[in-house]
Amino acid sequence: MQSFIESFTKSKFSQVLGFLGPYPSQTIQKLYFAKLSILYAKISLMQKYGELLRALLEKRGITDEAQAEIFLNPNYERDFHDAFKMRDMERACVRLFEAIEADEKIVIYADYDCDGIPGAVILQDLFKLINYKNYKVYIPQRNSEGYGLNLDAIKQFANSNVKLLITVDLGITAVAEVAQAEVDGIDVIITDHHLPPATLPRAYAILNPKTDHYPEKMLCGAGVVFKLAQGFIKKYEEYFKIKEGAEKWMLDMAGLATLSDMVPLTGENRAIAYFGMKVLRKSLRPGLQKLLAKMNIDQRYLSEDDIGFMVTPRLNAASRMDDPMRAFELLSTDDVSEAGVLADHLSKINDDRKTIVTGIMREVNKKLTTYEHKEVIVIGNPAWRSGVLGLVAGKISDVYEKPVFVWGRDENNYIKGSCRSDGSVSVVELMTETKEYFLDFGGHELAGGFTAQNEKIHFLEEALSTSFNKIKRIKKNNQAAYDIKSGLDVVNMKNWREIEKLAPFGFGNPKPVFFFPGVKVENIKKFGKNGSGEHLEIIFSDEKNKAVAISFFSGVDSFQIPLEQDKKVNLLATFDLSRFRGREELRLRAVDIF
Repeated sequence: MQSFIESFTKSKFSQVLGFLGPYPSQTIQKLYFAKLSILYAKISLMQKYGELLRALLEKRGITDEAQAEIFLNPNYERDFHDAFKMRDMERACVRLFEAIEADEKIVIYADYDCDGIPGAVILQDLFKLINYKNYKVYIPQRNSEGYGLNLDAIKQFANSNVKLLITVDLGITAVAEVAQAEVDGIDVIITDHHLPPATLPRAYAILNPKTDHYPEKMLCGAGVVFKLAQGFIKKYEEYFKIKEGAEKWMLDMAGLATLSDMVPLTGENRAIAYFGMKVLRKSLRPGLQKLLAKMNIDQRYLSEDDIGFMVTPRLNAASRMDDPMRAFELLSTDDVSEAGVLADHLSKINDDRKTIVTGIMREVNKKLTTYEHKEVIVIGNPAWRSGVLGLVAGKISDVYEKPVFVWGRDENNYIKGSCRSDGSVSVVELMTETKEYFLDFGGHELAGGFTAQNEKIHFLEEALSTSFNKIKRIKKNNQAAYDIKSGLDVVNMKNWREIEKLAPFGFGNPKPVFFFPGVKVENIKKFGKNGSGEHLEIIFSDEKNKAVAISFFSGVDSFQIPLEQDKKVNLLATFDLSRFRGREELRLRAVDIF
């Protein structure tokens, strides 16, 4: 191999002598030859991977063996950063230890979504490990209390003699609430991952990678809590006689939240998701097992798609339709009977949630066809349930490819809503630019929530559209974007096994998209629960091969062109391995057809 590389490098070297000039010096020749030798040595080492895997790695910017090994083989010791690189980690761990030693009452105050709730479970797992029982989990009601710390709850804690409050996935903007807690004699440890304001709360400790020099800036909320558990165990494992590596069993919750909260699956997040999926597939949590069984998912083969499309919506249904504590109880209970009841309940209210969203979308579609839309769509109805409006905003944004704000009226007669971006603007920046129209707002770049001024709601669309034109950015055009162009012969189990090595897939590490040009539509079949026909199964063929593709919640008119039998089309699709009823079937999942 060495002689091949050397001869190949010399050949390449001779081709560029003209570029270097007629008489390149010996030093320049040696330097150039050395650089080429290194380059082709790297190329030769990448030959150990299959051609398809190499191509997909290159699409992810991975071109040498060292990078490939890190990406393909996450390592706990190597890929998890030292928790004490967070600025206040030492301070937070010591304060928590002091509270435990003094048997002080602790409140875990978590957000009501599938980031905050798993984070609360991690802290409860930590307290169980050290047999600490003087704590309470508090999750605010989505519809009546809203997101974040609130003063009424803090007063309640003060009256209950709470001495330490630990936030999960919230608190970084709660300047007034933390100040009130301090007045009431409650120390606050903030664990959060949202963008910090110019003035930080005067908390006892703040754990947020966006406020310090911690290497992984994009941890989710439960990821930050996992770092707290990891740091605490590292510091006090001998004192509490905790088994080495005990925190690894908490990675199921950190992984669940990392996949659910749409943080980029790169760096430490990739490691959290990778090991989190391994633990999830072995998790002994009765609630998780019962929920998966209810959905006919084999836990051994749990996938990221199962998390995103099946598990997360049912956990989030608790806060949207009922009480978020039901989701926490499901994930944290040790009681098999209780777990079964909770799994049934969450599945039922998730079905109810789907019905409500369908009804709202029917109304939305009627309204949006009656007028010309501005740069930002604002739509609402006082009767719409505020807990489901994020889902509605997401659906509208996907269809119209614009930022969307959807509002309803909550239990306290406030106009509350959710917003989603199509990528053309940060909704937080957009709301900041139009802040006089809001009583409160927050969120991420692509998703947020708000409370609007009642008297200004009907002028909000005009104001947001004006602000949009000031701060909009060029949106990346993802039309017809793909990783590999191929015939249908590529659809086989050998290639699936290669693709699988890139998992877990999600935001920042999407499933590879394959482009199949000029394939023929052989057959179209509708299928769905109870004969609903809401999904499509399509058989495609080329000159030599056939492949089955599915598309959920789609009809023949859901793509760039209508589907017809015997028609030749271009197909964009990802690989999908179904294990329905215990039978493995490799198929494609249609991304687009044009």
